[in-house]
Amino acid sequence: MTDVPLPGSLPEWLRRIESMHPADIELGLDRLRDVATRLAVARFAIPVITVAGTNGKGSTLRLMAALAEQQGRKVCLYTSPHLHVFNERIRLPDGLASDAQLCAAFAQVELARADVPLTYFEFTTLAALWLFKASNADLLLLEVGLGGRLDAVNIVEPDVSVVTSVGLDHQDWLGSTREAIAAEKCGIARPGKPLVYGEEVWPENLVALISTLGAIPVFAGRDFHIGGATLWLIDGESVSLPEAVRLGADNLATACQALSLAGVNWQQADLTAVAELGLFGRCEQQQIDGVSCWFDVGHNLPAVQRFLRQLPDCAGTRHLVFGMMADKPINGVMALFEGMAVHWYLAAPQVPRAASTAMLQSALPPTAQYNEYASVSAATHAALSAASVDDQVIVFGSFYTVAEAREPGTSW
Repeated sequence: MTDVPLPGSLPEWLRRIESMHPADIELGLDRLRDVATRLAVARFAIPVITVAGTNGKGSTLRLMAALAEQQGRKVCLYTSPHLHVFNERIRLPDGLASDAQLCAAFAQVELARADVPLTYFEFTTLAALWLFKASNADLLLLEVGLGGRLDAVNIVEPDVSVVTSVGLDHQDWLGSTREAIAAEKCGIARPGKPLVYGEEVWPENLVALISTLGAIPVFAGRDFHIGGATLWLIDGESVSLPEAVRLGADNLATACQALSLAGVNWQQADLTAVAELGLFGRCEQQQIDGVSCWFDVGHNLPAVQRFLRQLPDCAGTRHLVFGMMADKPINGVMALFEGMAVHWYLAAPQVPRAASTAMLQSALPPTAQYNEYASVSAATHAALSAASVDDQVIVFGSFYTVAEAREPGTSW
């Protein structure tokens, strides 16, 4: 640890943490566990639910938090990435962590790490856990950032592990098949503890994988399931579901099952109110200047396919404001819209990983109608200006795309 003075503000801290990212770092969690031990944040005396998965993590966590809070539970929630401000990642029982609380937590991590190299995500995860340990929470909900087995969140011992879904994403890191990716995601499982799997179509190796890990399997479609308007849980208990769940009936079922296994009594919650909950950028609809506008952060093929299934029919043209990362399945996503009445508004979010508009354009069929724009904001303005009341404006392809279209203070 150097003698460089500690930053005095959150932006300064974040710049420092970003610049610390080591060029060479030992894979695995041993470094992290050493620092976590010094901070005493690897084990909690309250129920912990850890959530991994390709898609559906944020929605499932949102639903779990709402169900638990309706019953008076004090919840800490860790999610990523953030859309506008870092504070969004760390929610304490009384709201988002303040700048002052985050600065204090970062200082504790810096002191505890000594000369141990940490990535941005590792450093900030430890800070979140330190704040959670100091809070008055009685339930801890943690989202895995990438994968599972080697993710920083996996240093915490969960009472229940959840894998919402397994799809093809981050293949360079996690593997090229659902089975390989499942092995990474299910690395959050613990011997003798429940592992809740939220999809009814499982990877072929899932049963054998959970058996090898020694976890207790709780699988959608087998151990809990939705039949008609009823959710059946593993213990035989049933509950009536609302007709429509904005964040997905499958995610609500997974949330209810995981909470039950963690000993959280949610059965008296108002499921109708919970079913109406939305989440920023998850098939989110707004009426802007008389036009139906939709925002979705889905950035892989299964996520965009799900988003399309949820979209209502469009009598006119779909104006597609589209920006995606260069390592994502751009061709496959664009092909989903073939045969529809669409006009593309191509823009590159302001991050190094973003695909250029030229790269996006090259994936379009020759007859596609499109324009290129210097920013997501400009593309969104153009789409809104061109759309009529029978049309839809759809902003999608990345967290960054939705965030830039919806910057605080944005006026269309």
